[in-house]
Amino acid sequence: MEQRITVTRSIAAPPGAVWAVLTDLDSAPDTLSGVTAVERLDGGGEYRVGTRWRETRVMFGKSATEEMQVAEAVPEQRTVVTAESGRARYRTVFELTPTSTGTDLAMEFSGDSGPLGAAAQLLMTLAAPLAKRATTKALRQDLDDIAATAERRV
Repeated sequence: MEQRITVTRSIAAPPGAVWAVLTDLDSAPDTLSGVTAVERLDGGGEYRVGTRWRETRVMFGKSATEEMQVAEAVPEQRTVVTAESGRARYRTVFELTPTSTGTDLAMEFSGDSGPLGAAAQLLMTLAAPLAKRATTKALRQDLDDIAATAERRV
């Protein structure tokens, strides 16, 4: 069962400044209020396809750590980050669009739980609206945090 959520935010900073915030993994715990820790797994400071890290985040009142990887990176335009947890796969796409006042940042999050049995499918169907609202709220907060940091830097 796949779920997809898209949120957007106008940011009063150029794409380069927004990109710098998005790709500064080491500062994520300072930038994103939902992230409590980042542990790089690739040893380098560069953000590129293949860059891997563990990100610890508070979600639904609980702390969870996921291993993440850059699947696509087009500087100042687009990046795709993927993660897997058990059978679930997650994909987050960030798209930056220059505007006359700065940048529009779109974030699309999708999750696919893989094949489910009848009982698990029913549970997912019942819990999906609550989970979607909470996830949308967390994504909007991430965009607000990214915007605040990028706007401070210009």
